[in-house]
Amino acid sequence: MAIECTGTYKILVLGDSNVGKTCIVHRYCDERYYDTYISTIGIDFKQKIINLDGKPVKLQIWDTAGQERFRTLTTAYYRGAMGILLMYDVTSLESFNHLSYWLRNIEENASPDVIKVLVGNKCDHISHRCVETERGIKIAETFEMPFFEVSCKQNINIERAFLTLARNIREQCDSKQVLGNEREKSSSEIKLSGDSTRITEQWRCNC
Repeated sequence: MAIECTGTYKILVLGDSNVGKTCIVHRYCDERYYDTYISTIGIDFKQKIINLDGKPVKLQIWDTAGQERFRTLTTAYYRGAMGILLMYDVTSLESFNHLSYWLRNIEENASPDVIKVLVGNKCDHISHRCVETERGIKIAETFEMPFFEVSCKQNINIERAFLTLARNIREQCDSKQVLGNEREKSSSEIKLSGDSTRITEQWRCNC
């Protein structure tokens, strides 16, 4: 029997080429790690149904190409994105410095209320680390994002990062629904009040 999902969350995985975007998608969706590097051509996506605090949710995870020549292509896929997993490589200072580009790109193309999570990959490569944990924490705090250092190879914090992103998306959806219900209720009350006034005027005695 197919599981009935309570919603589908579109998630983009963004970052420079070779930071591990494809690896993290395969590790999370397929529970497999590929040691060989395969460059994503344009964009690809996988789906995974998760149990989010007792409710099934479908994650549609889009793996985007990081190369310069594909970046204009991927901007079209921001449409409808509810969450973004922004990645850099802790062994590559260049990929960390490029976060400013990606954050600007997100601001220009994504929804203003898109949920973001910052991820520093390859935390198991201790001897090759170029970006200290504190630098990741600082930029995450500046842009109000949860932050995780992860390892696709050792399967460290992968699930936590995606679950945090999904949970924050759901909380935002719930808040919007509550706000929408309150506005609808308020609108109904105003309309009812107006109708009552007209009824009163209609039946007013002019003796």
